[in-house]
Amino acid sequence: MKVDVLLGLQWGDEGKGKIIDVLTPKYDIIARFQGGPNAGHTIEFEGQKHVLHLIPSGIFHRGKMNLQGNGMVICPIDEKKEIEYVRKFNPDYQLVIADGAQIILPTHRLLDKAMEAAKGNGKIGSTLKGIGPTYTDKISRCGLRVGDILNADFKKNTNYSKKDI
Repeated sequence: MKVDVLLGLQWGDEGKGKIIDVLTPKYDIIARFQGGPNAGHTIEFEGQKHVLHLIPSGIFHRGKMNLQGNGMVICPIDEKKEIEYVRKFNPDYQLVIADGAQIILPTHRLLDKAMEAAKGNGKIGSTLKGIGPTYTDKISRCGLRVGDILNADFKKNTNYSKKDI
């Protein structure tokens, strides 16, 4: 099986989303292996701009499997909005979210904001989307992953409810 990888090795703005959209017709699976909703991928077709933050850029192509990999950090609210947006243009989209993708919780966003404020003049310019604290949980092997909420015993074994996530 042939695999090609497109990596952005700068600070973003390399045009990865546009390149993936152009290359998608040649592939069966389009995978995003890491990242979160802190940046956007802009695609333009049929005279309309589309901005995605989480879902792979191949999602508008029918018959293509789009994968959000284990390295992603996903905000369920942002994910739902993107899925609803995509559905308008491609009602037959195919999207798979890896069980190991970490879930951004409201507490991650609060921690992000508090850590940024604590830096004072030395702040880094965080997007305040909770990316850093979520990756900290992922690396520490704690926090909540997509696969956790699919577990049949999830509600019984946690204090989370559907309104929390």
